[in-house]
Amino acid sequence: MGTILLDLEGTLYAKGEPIPGATAAVAALREQGHVLRFLTNTDSKPVVRVAEDLEGFGLTIHQEELFTPVVAAQRLLEAAGGNAYLVVAEALRTEFKVVAGAPCTHVLVGDCRDTLNYGLLDGAFRALRAGAQLVALQRGRYFKRADGDHLDTGAVVAALEYAAGCQAVVVGKPSAEFFTLAADSVGTPVTGCVVVGDDATTDIAGGRAAGAVTVQVRTGKFADQQAEGLTGGASHTIDSIVDLPDLLAGPR
Repeated sequence: MGTILLDLEGTLYAKGEPIPGATAAVAALREQGHVLRFLTNTDSKPVVRVAEDLEGFGLTIHQEELFTPVVAAQRLLEAAGGNAYLVVAEALRTEFKVVAGAPCTHVLVGDCRDTLNYGLLDGAFRALRAGAQLVALQRGRYFKRADGDHLDTGAVVAALEYAAGCQAVVVGKPSAEFFTLAADSVGTPVTGCVVVGDDATTDIAGGRAAGAVTVQVRTGKFADQQAEGLTGGASHTIDSIVDLPDLLAGPR
């Protein structure tokens, strides 16, 4: 039995609804004895809120099993003793310690659709020009909702990179360190893990970079990315999370 690093949006749920059979599949994986960790690039809310949302989908996931870019950024800033300029959602502003009046060592960018304005963006630009490091919670191009596709954090990150002439450090997927962080919580090397997700550019690319076995599901962003020629790099491809227990059980 091994450790499975499971994506959430597009893999266990999509467009605000659970993937059919996802709850039963997660239960089956637990019954098989696998250790599960859940990795998401959700960068708009604290971990406790993500866990509550999953409860609404019938998925009981303990907070210690859940890894988001917020967790990774908190650890990065704590290790660096950093003071961040925040370009994030209002719900995340209390998740990071900010010393008013002190120089900013990092500019942290995440989902900012409820806070973004010119003044906030210009302040981030000025902090970067003064020497702060740009840190992206994630840099997705777009995300999917029931009413269609929406602009994601990556567009704001790209704007700041272009204006300030710098390159962001990404703490969420596809960063190999993000997958390693989750594996470390189990005490197993990431090379002994299975990464499962719908996004070839984050889940699969990041899992491969970390040295894990990768499993692509044909839900979520799969169809879009297949049309763009981005899929095909996973160790295995299955129709949905429902097929994962049988894949891992092997031939009978």
